[in-house]
Amino acid sequence: MAEVLRPARPVAPGRILKQEIEARGWSQKDLAAILGRPEQAVSEIVNGVKQITPETALELAQALGTSSELWMNLEANYRLQMAQRQERDDAIARRSQLYAALPLRAMARRGWLTLRESPGELEHEVAKLLGVPVESESVVLPARLRSSSAREPLTYAQLAWLRRAEALAVEQVVGAWSQEHLEPLVAALLRLTLNAADAAQAPATLARWGVRCVLLRPLERTYLDGAAFWLDGGPAVALTLRYDRIDSFWFTLLHEVAHLAEGETAIFVDRLENGDSDAPTSGLESGEHTANRLAADWLVPPTAFHQFVAATQPHFSRARIETFAAQQGRHPGIVLGRLQRDNFVPWKNLRSLLVKVSPYLKDMVRD
Repeated sequence: MAEVLRPARPVAPGRILKQEIEARGWSQKDLAAILGRPEQAVSEIVNGVKQITPETALELAQALGTSSELWMNLEANYRLQMAQRQERDDAIARRSQLYAALPLRAMARRGWLTLRESPGELEHEVAKLLGVPVESESVVLPARLRSSSAREPLTYAQLAWLRRAEALAVEQVVGAWSQEHLEPLVAALLRLTLNAADAAQAPATLARWGVRCVLLRPLERTYLDGAAFWLDGGPAVALTLRYDRIDSFWFTLLHEVAHLAEGETAIFVDRLENGDSDAPTSGLESGEHTANRLAADWLVPPTAFHQFVAATQPHFSRARIETFAAQQGRHPGIVLGRLQRDNFVPWKNLRSLLVKVSPYLKDMVRD
């Protein structure tokens, strides 16, 4: 069957009518006089403001020596093509809105959803993943972002990462949780902080005490480091490993564990400031201040830390840091990270102590 060819742009009947008028050497005023209509009526048809009705089609046929079907078909085809064009434009706009809000191709590569050409089907895929209507102007959850800025709602991309983390956490079978487990859980985790390789034991340790743990690579445009949330009455933590350093891993993990003290109604989605800058903390909410303080104090006991700083500053050599870290049962990179966050040591110094943890966790990191 031969393909039906259509013009690139819909041809308005008024354009054809104008050509017919000019071919006869008439003016629009002349045609108006022939039809017995006001000149404005002819002008509106020529300019596409007014549609050609069956009555007008009959009159034009008599005046121009054509068939009335010609004008009715021109009008019907024009309106149909305009409707189809509007539908295509709407579909493009709807797809554009979703692609602007979410890194859809990255999500599809990771198996989170299936890309669809139909905007309705694509919206359904997104809504299913996010658990919210995509028509809403913004997504607001009872969640807090750890940053130097004021509280802000989650973006669609951040919510997508959180929903994926929840889906992975649901698959895990862990022990029963009790708020009384918090203290022994922290103690068990701290026993793993001396050797970098022992980071691999953190997920299993959390599971034994009733906490699901998800290591989920960050999604484009999310800039998140971790989350703490609750599923069916049990806690879960998720980490992105965005900063692949031993100090960042343990600080973020213990920060999320600290949030578990908030209870079952709390959801925290956390964003660390850039680890290579002096980030202000005055804008943090009280819950984030508390989690920061607990994580820092658990990792390096405050009394011992302040005594070490007083006795050592301003010359924090590698040997002194390693000696103090060994005394505390910590990897020296953890102590260095604390010194850098507190501005005792420049971020560029002793970077070799900040070893990566990803080699020990690579089999546990999910997409």
